Amino acid sequence: MDCEEEVGNYPRTKFFFMNFSSFKLYHLALLFLALATFSACGDDEEEPMELSIVETAQSDSELSSLVAALTQADLVTTLSGDGPFTVLAPTNAAFQALLNGNDDWNALSDIPNDLLTSVLTFHVLSGRVAAADLNTGYEPTLSAGPNGAGISLQVSTDGGVTFNNSAGPTATDINTTNGIVHKINEVMLPKNIVELAQANPNFSILVDALTDSRHTTDFVGTLTGAGPFTVFAPTNDAFVALLANNDDWNGLEDIDIDVLASVLSYHVVAGANVQSSQLTDGQEITAFSGGTLTIDLDGGAKVETTSGQSVPIVAADVQGTNGVIHGISSVLSAQ
Repeated sequence: MDCEEEVGNYPRTKFFFMNFSSFKLYHLALLFLALATFSACGDDEEEPMELSIVETAQSDSELSSLVAALTQADLVTTLSGDGPFTVLAPTNAAFQALLNGNDDWNALSDIPNDLLTSVLTFHVLSGRVAAADLNTGYEPTLSAGPNGAGISLQVSTDGGVTFNNSAGPTATDINTTNGIVHKINEVMLPKNIVELAQANPNFSILVDALTDSRHTTDFVGTLTGAGPFTVFAPTNDAFVALLANNDDWNGLEDIDIDVLASVLSYHVVAGANVQSSQLTDGQEITAFSGGTLTIDLDGGAKVETTSGQSVPIVAADVQGTNGVIHGISSVLSAQ
């Protein structure tokens, strides 16, 4: 009923046929109706406005360290903007664990601002990503890698949600006016390309190949350097197929170390962070080994080798702090 609608005006034609008792009952009913209507209008209060991401954090005692970190890194204005953003918000306990893990850090003020900014933006995704929308894979964050490319956050939903291979949610789907917040139990650090490969079980054989103790080339030391690098990374299935094609090879240890080193060097491009959107048809790329790789975009991105292979890229743009990884379905060979 509209709050300005009149309640009374009982029908005159029926009034003359009412006895006194009916008259009293009728007016009591009208009085009850009027009171109910008045009460309903009085309860018509406005719903309280939702809070922004920053205001949500400011109102949560578990997120006071996050608020202090955002203030120090001058990110309050950014996360008060329209967005929308998805923020993985570390709790106070998570920040304390971060400080405890570094002997040089006793307080947030001890963390260099450029590093703090990179870490905090690594916890921010574009758009609203609810817990139910999370899938195993990688999500680009607002943390900038080489060429300004968003550093990839690894997400796993197998047996429960984990971020960056170790962090877990403590509260999810906290809606705000400009995005959504999920509270997590760890401050996550962006990974370089070696750390990204180590954290992905699909690249475990590649990691074993890079860390083979017989190497005279320090592949891990090189690939954890400043870069940038572009790595065409064979999956485990690719290495299994390579071993199966040679009767003398049952494992990586059966491959001559010089051969293995040459093969690995053919998968790395030094001095460039080439994302899939920057690949062009017929583009020639010089590998770390000195060999040439050619890009074929006809029917999907593929890498062509000087030995005549045409190998599909099966996972693109896994972006690290010092380079980018593209997963490929076969081990590349220059011969």
